[in-house]
Amino acid sequence: MFNDTWSVRDVTASLLKSPVNLLTFVLGKIGVAKPGLVFAASVFLVSVPVFFEAPLVRYLPLVSLILTGGWFWLSRWLMSQSATAVWGDLLMGFTGSWLAGSLYWGGLRWEPTLHLPVEAIALPMAIWCIRRNQWLVGAWFYVGSLFGTAVTDIYFYLVDLIPHWRQLMLAESDLAMPIFRSAIAQVHTPWGIGCAAVLATVLLVVGFFPLGYRRSSPSETLHWWAFSGAVLSTILVDGLFWLAALAA
Repeated sequence: MFNDTWSVRDVTASLLKSPVNLLTFVLGKIGVAKPGLVFAASVFLVSVPVFFEAPLVRYLPLVSLILTGGWFWLSRWLMSQSATAVWGDLLMGFTGSWLAGSLYWGGLRWEPTLHLPVEAIALPMAIWCIRRNQWLVGAWFYVGSLFGTAVTDIYFYLVDLIPHWRQLMLAESDLAMPIFRSAIAQVHTPWGIGCAAVLATVLLVVGFFPLGYRRSSPSETLHWWAFSGAVLSTILVDGLFWLAALAA
């Protein structure tokens, strides 16, 4: 996986110089982005930061919004280095998702009908990138993440969980438990289970289908791996939130 032997001296010097330089050094040591690594990074960027951003936008929404600028700057920095350009591209797609999440969950979370429109705020830019065949990894990552969000929202509408959504966003923490229990009860109905099975199948099909594409060079398929990682990780995130609701 690594192109050459790691040097403790190199790592230390890079860290002392700048944390950003250290990140560039580490990603450079990983070498040319491989499909499996891009897929794993996409899964990580969808499934892990959400558990950090969720409490941040609730209690410090302005900080979360300001962090978008940091992600954007870091993305541009990585994209300016040939060894880390793909990772900067991927992070740029994540930046769009982070911005949308900060805007919605920071100030509009009480109205679920606005969720998908706000999450799609960067979609025109993603479409522009795809049409111009530029920054495809980040663009398709964002599209995959948005698709997963749309499927989750569809489930909420099909199972009639939207009223619970509104109530949870407005309720005090000590009053949330009865709302949680009522929502879980609807999820556990035959209709709720059936809808979950159908939509999970949709995610699996859409997520795995692009991985069957064959190109002359692995680098030509990196954007599909980013898309698939973002789509398939939706199942992981939704499952973790469901388990958290059960444990609450």
